[in-house]
Amino acid sequence: MNSLSNERTAFIIFGITGDLAYRKLLPALYEIISKKRVPGSLYIIGFARRDWDNQKLRTIFQQAIEEKFPDGSTDKELLSSILDHIIYIRSAFDEDKGYEQLCLLLNELNIINRLYYLATPPESYINIIRKIGKHNLSFEGNGFTRVVIEKPYGRDLASAKLLDSQVHEVFNEEQIYRIDHYLGKETVQNILVFRFANGIFEPLWNRRYVDHIQITVAETVGVGNRAGYYETAGVIRDMFQNHIIQLLTLTAMESPVVFNPNAVRDEKLKVLRCLRPLVGEQKYISRPVCFWFD
Repeated sequence: MNSLSNERTAFIIFGITGDLAYRKLLPALYEIISKKRVPGSLYIIGFARRDWDNQKLRTIFQQAIEEKFPDGSTDKELLSSILDHIIYIRSAFDEDKGYEQLCLLLNELNIINRLYYLATPPESYINIIRKIGKHNLSFEGNGFTRVVIEKPYGRDLASAKLLDSQVHEVFNEEQIYRIDHYLGKETVQNILVFRFANGIFEPLWNRRYVDHIQITVAETVGVGNRAGYYETAGVIRDMFQNHIIQLLTLTAMESPVVFNPNAVRDEKLKVLRCLRPLVGEQKYISRPVCFWFD
């Protein structure tokens, strides 16, 4: 693996045996490594309950990459190097032994940068966060430590606030990334360019010239092996209150003063505060936003 420095970074994926890791995270990791966007050596550490081992996880990683790049365009030498840096820890999310094993592993490999990615069912988030805190795995020494929390962020307002309080007991706000992976889609990212960098549409994108906007989410992937997740989260929490609302804010927001996270967030919040709450049975909406599910 080509190193830009001698630093070692661990990307620890809780729930690495799940659908999100297979379809999204593992191919993304291969791409960022192949583009030399990771300084030093990157270790991919999987943490899950299934009866896997290092070899099984490496086989799954290679399979995920081959499915993502079926034309055989992968760098075989690079892929082999990545596979050598993949390690699996078998443990339930509420068992101390797995976190003790993780501590030993990070110390043995002298890994100073740590990124925890929670690709698990939402009900496991608090348990994992508490265990990370209990074993002092959120400590930042000479490197950095970050935690990435997938949507949905709570089942409702009360549970979201509870989760946030638990997270802040272990991590500082600067260490926390609340992720909606839908925003990484190229088409979604192009909305901002289409709106604000296009000399034709930018001056016309307002209520004087736009009657209404329809947001269509044409999903080709079904429930698949995510039945357990859907039984607890449901399609509304999976799609509506995160992915589609994010698309709505990107479509309706004003141009931020600068394109940094805080400024973009503030403009999104302005859109959400302007939404008219739908209470009770709605007979008629004069200017609808239409959502179509395929």
